[in-house]
Amino acid sequence: MNDAKEYQADLEMSIESRNSILNEIDFMKAEKFCPESERVYLRILNYKDFTDEFMTWFDDKTLMQYFTDTQNKITRDNIINTFLNPNTRIQNCYLFGIFYKENDELIGTIKVGIINKAHNISDLVVLLGNKEYHGKGLAVEAIKLGNDLAINFFNIRKLFGSIYESNIASLKAYIKAGWKIEGRLNDYYLVDGKTEDKILVSYSEGKSMVRQGI
Repeated sequence: MNDAKEYQADLEMSIESRNSILNEIDFMKAEKFCPESERVYLRILNYKDFTDEFMTWFDDKTLMQYFTDTQNKITRDNIINTFLNPNTRIQNCYLFGIFYKENDELIGTIKVGIINKAHNISDLVVLLGNKEYHGKGLAVEAIKLGNDLAINFFNIRKLFGSIYESNIASLKAYIKAGWKIEGRLNDYYLVDGKTEDKILVSYSEGKSMVRQGI
């Protein structure tokens, strides 16, 4: 009986170790992958990218209004421990930067993951943090790159997401990038004492935007 338990424990540890190694390999591959469109490109973020200016995005109430469901403050340590630190980072979860090609300026982020490897699905969250680049259609361009990154690099079958009903700009951007509305959860959010619906959106495999241009 004890031998069976020890075997099961060793097997589980072996599987966990294997998954950890595979995730590390995926991360190293992702670091070298930089899809680009006409005006922007994506790159895995590193420690040097988390500047004071970058962190101001997460103190901006207008940017954070729709970005997270929690009231917890996002800190530099949070981001590093979640996405970069090999000992603490979440497996199958990747944070890419959105860079403006003309000047290589970091203007936003795209999060892919947590990827569900059993079903090949994931969410894809976009934040265009630099407000100077709002209203130029860059979010749509970045989401299209994110679609291609997810489908053709990470082999994700389907992307999903949820958007506040009042976040019209974000909803329009995702739809223009090929996403569709799949449903609605009535009165899901509570905003300033008033309820608001959650809009469910998704994207399934399509043609590669990186190869064919946007």
